Amino acid sequence: MVKVTYCDALIVVDVQKDFLPGGALPVPEGDKVIGPLNRYIELFVSKGQPIFATRDWHPENHISFKENGGLWPKHCVQWSEGACFAKELNLPPDTFIINKGDRPELEAYSGFQGTLLDTLLRERGIKRVFIGGLATDYCVKHTVLGALNLGYVVFFLEDASRGVDVTLGDSERAKEEMLEKGAIALKFEDLK
Repeated sequence: MVKVTYCDALIVVDVQKDFLPGGALPVPEGDKVIGPLNRYIELFVSKGQPIFATRDWHPENHISFKENGGLWPKHCVQWSEGACFAKELNLPPDTFIINKGDRPELEAYSGFQGTLLDTLLRERGIKRVFIGGLATDYCVKHTVLGALNLGYVVFFLEDASRGVDVTLGDSERAKEEMLEKGAIALKFEDLK
């Protein structure tokens, strides 16, 4: 069993409308992360521990879009409905919002890339991070690996993450890579 303590933070990755069913770049069963994430959010709120939510916040001309030579259809454009967090996600008012991929020339899968996330965590004495959201094989994986590279103890919330699986098995391979690099897989029932 893992106990949430004063040195912990929850990081919710990219649970935005464009990544949900019906969105511009839907993650299969992406909406299935919302219920589990709400349980984690409720727990962290009850313990008085900080919650961070990353979001793609792309300009219209972002490098990741197919029309600009990237891999993906246009998604999560700044100030658009698709860039909004899922309305069923119960983020508290004091959630730290971390915008990423907000420069046209830079792709940013990790919540740490080009953001203040590391600084904000260190200012609060955070040593362990609990990470889940969308998508396992892209932004969740890179945020987990970024946290590990920065020296955090990282828990991957496997019950609160779903992947794109552009190639069948990508999500499973991403999970294996995260665990090989030192992340700890966790489900809500593993917490106390």
